[in-house]
Amino acid sequence: MGQINAVNIELSVVIGRSHMPMAQLLRMGRGAVIPLDAAVNDEVWILANNHPVARGEIQINDDRIAVTVTRAADVYDFMAGSGF
Repeated sequence: MGQINAVNIELSVVIGRSHMPMAQLLRMGRGAVIPLDAAVNDEVWILANNHPVARGEIQINDDRIAVTVTRAADVYDFMAGSGF
C-alpha cells in the first residue's frame, strides 16, 4: 500500500470546450475571449492523468477557487462532448 500512496497524478478540471479553426486561434491576442459550451451552473469534469474520474462544482471562497466532487464521471459522456 505504501507504493500506491507514493504515486503522483496530475489533476485537471475542464470547465468547457470550444471548437474553432486554427487560423482564428492564431489571430487571437491578449484579452481575446474564447466562448465555451458551458453555462454558469454546469458541472465541470475532473480528470486524473487526462482520464475523466469525476464531476464537480466550482466553489469560490474569497480569492481561492476550488472544486467540490459531486459524482463519479461517465467516460462515455465525456467522449461524446469532445467532438471526436
